[in-house]
Amino acid sequence: MVPARCPGPCASLALVLLLGCGVVLCGQNDTEPIVLEGKCLVVCDSNPSSDGVTSSLGISVRSAGAKVAFSAVRGTNHEPSDMSNTSMTIYFDQVLVNIGNHFDLKASVFLAPRRGIYSFSFHVVKVYNRQTIQVNLLQNDYPVISAFAGDQDVTREAASNGVLLMVEREDRVSLKLERGTLMGGWKYSTFSGFLVFPL
Repeated sequence: MVPARCPGPCASLALVLLLGCGVVLCGQNDTEPIVLEGKCLVVCDSNPSSDGVTSSLGISVRSAGAKVAFSAVRGTNHEPSDMSNTSMTIYFDQVLVNIGNHFDLKASVFLAPRRGIYSFSFHVVKVYNRQTIQVNLLQNDYPVISAFAGDQDVTREAASNGVLLMVEREDRVSLKLERGTLMGGWKYSTFSGFLVFPL
């Protein structure tokens, strides 16, 4: 049902879209967008965003399935190993979640499908010897945040960090081992991320 406060042209189009999209909610005034739940999203807005299909009436239709999330783990041997390349990218061998399929497991790189604010986090464990590890989270090969573990008296120490990032479409996000050796074995290292909201 479309409330009477929705502008006339918007209401007409929203009624048509309602048949195939699901529930339509109009904003209280010209500055509040319509929010849809269901198979698609309709927005009545005088300044429609560019991440959907926008008509000349100021109506945007977006896919409600544009959810993005991934989480990967390592279950293999220590890193770096003979299988590592010179880039020192931290590789993962199992994906627990990959909504949208934007995490490339083979390259262990996340490729952003759209512009937005994303949340990323990682957790890695160093091998049990007297050394320091340092891990960087890279956005397009540029280090954004780092984490390190270097306590000489701890046999297994973890390095973790997390961040909210402004990410552009097709930006690449990955982890790089700057120094030290990661613990292999049973899924000690993880890398996760998700889209908080699009821009």
